[in-house]
Amino acid sequence: MQLSFRTLSIFTCALCALLAVVWGLLPDWLLATWDIEYSLAVGLMARRTATLFAALAVIFFLVRNEPASSTRRALSIGFMIGCWGLAILGFAEWLNGHAGPGILLAVGLELAMGLAFFQTQRVAVELETVG
Repeated sequence: MQLSFRTLSIFTCALCALLAVVWGLLPDWLLATWDIEYSLAVGLMARRTATLFAALAVIFFLVRNEPASSTRRALSIGFMIGCWGLAILGFAEWLNGHAGPGILLAVGLELAMGLAFFQTQRVAVELETVG
């Protein structure tokens, strides 16, 4: 299924907004699904992560109508690299026993989001080549 950049941006905005709320208000719950113990240091990083997710939500909401451009390409590639990097790190942490199997849900979502932006970017490049 091919998603438009607009649809993918709106979905990404909603997902990042949800993650901002969860990391900001319920980090202990999210960490428990990954079998990671909550601490003051982890809480500090969770709140900082929530702020980054809130920023991403705003960015993707504001660019949802952006036509194919270098700006849209930069956002897509940057987000792909971020998603795939997080997926690799999450899988490695699971393999090393630092996180429980719950983190594999995040890994799967990160892989899927990276692939969705890759596909959207690939189609945009093909359209530029044809047009």
